[in-house]
Amino acid sequence: MSVIDFLNKNSQTTAFSFEILPPIKGNGFDKVRQTVDKLREFDPKYINITTHHSETVYRETGSGLLKKINVRKRPGTVAIASAIQHHYGIPAVPHVICKGFTKEETEYALIDLQFLSVSDLLLLRGDAGKLEKDHIQPGQCHEHTTGLIEQVNRYNNGVDVEGCTFDPPAVPFSFGVACYPEKHEEAPNMESDINFLKQKVEMGAQYAVTQMFFDNKKYFDFVKRCREEGINVPIIPGVKPIVLLDQLSVLPKVFSIDIPDELECELRKCKNDDEAKAVGIEWGIAQCKELIAGGVPSIHFYTLMATESVRQIAKTIY
Repeated sequence: MSVIDFLNKNSQTTAFSFEILPPIKGNGFDKVRQTVDKLREFDPKYINITTHHSETVYRETGSGLLKKINVRKRPGTVAIASAIQHHYGIPAVPHVICKGFTKEETEYALIDLQFLSVSDLLLLRGDAGKLEKDHIQPGQCHEHTTGLIEQVNRYNNGVDVEGCTFDPPAVPFSFGVACYPEKHEEAPNMESDINFLKQKVEMGAQYAVTQMFFDNKKYFDFVKRCREEGINVPIIPGVKPIVLLDQLSVLPKVFSIDIPDELECELRKCKNDDEAKAVGIEWGIAQCKELIAGGVPSIHFYTLMATESVRQIAKTIY
C-alpha cells in the first residue's frame, strides 16, 4: 500500500512515521536497524530515508598541498530503502533531490528503485549550501522540484531523459513534496510559497510533509490557507524534539523557523542538554496531542539525534 493509499484509507486515525539518515560512509546497516527497532513498536506506516549530495572537502596530499575533492558522506539511500522495506515489510520512502545529481543519475536511481519494488518517493530540491557551484554543469540537473516532478511523471509514462520510450513501470511512482508553515527561506512571501506548493500538487504531488515547526498555530493557519487556495492533499506535520540546549539558536538559524516564547523560556532555564532534552519531550508530547486533536492524518518525526526522544513521545501519544 502506498503512502497516499494508506492516508486515504485511514482518514480517522493519525499515523506514525519517521525519517532516518543513511549512515556515514564506511558504517554498516546496524545503526539504521537500531533506530527502526526502537520505533517499530509504534507501527510506523512508512519510513523516509534522506538523500545527500556530494560535499566539497579539501584533503592534504603527501606533498603538504591541499586537494579539492567531492565526497558523498552518506551514500546508500536506495539500498537502505530496499533493505528496510524487505526486512521489515514497512513501506520505505527515499528522498530524491535535484541538487547535486544529474538528470541521468536521477533516472538510474528510479530504475534501481523500480527493480527493488520501492515506488514511494519524496521529491525535494535539496540543500545547495555545501555544493560546489561548478560540480555539475548548468542544465545537467533540475533547479527546482517542479523539474524533478516532470522527470518522474515522464518516467511513469515510459519516457526517459533522452526522450526515448520504454514500457511504463507496472507500478508507477507516487510522490509527496515538502512544504513550509513558516515559509521557505528563499520565498519572497507566503503567498508565493503556497503558489509553488499548489503547482507541485497540480503536477501530481499526492501529499506534502512540513518542515519542522514548534508552534501548532502556524501549522493550522498554513493548512487553512492551503485549503482556501484549493490545495486539498494531506498535509503531514513534521515534528522534531529538541534534544540539545544550543538548538535554541541553531534551529532558527539553519531552518528559518521560530521558537515560541513559552518554549524559549523553558529552555533558557535549562542548565545542560539533559534538561533541554526533557523539555523537548514534554513539548513534543503536548504538541502532538494537539495535532492529533486537530485531526492530522499522520505525524512525521525527524529522528536525527532524537530517536529516544521520539520513542518517549510516541509511547505517550500512540
